[in-house]
Amino acid sequence: MLSKHHKVLYDAFYDSTHQNEYLDQKTEVLVGLAAAMGMNCQPCTRYYLHQAKKAGIKTGEVSEVLAKVMAVAAGQKRLQAQAVLDDYKIDIESFK
Repeated sequence: MLSKHHKVLYDAFYDSTHQNEYLDQKTEVLVGLAAAMGMNCQPCTRYYLHQAKKAGIKTGEVSEVLAKVMAVAAGQKRLQAQAVLDDYKIDIESFK
């Protein structure tokens, strides 16, 4: 879908995100995994899980990343529901 020019630019940008000045490899992989999970990108999640295994990241570390992604997603859904209740002045307590 991208033109050749835009694909080259995107690929260069994406590659640059793996050349970290401040993050060590393990942190970079865990951040990438969390982002992939949060964005529901299955190919990216698969990629970062493979990278995690290569980097020696343990099952418990992956589990904690998944738990954090789940907590953020759940919090976002709670806030989304609260916003609808507030915006439309729906009193949830009246639901019996």
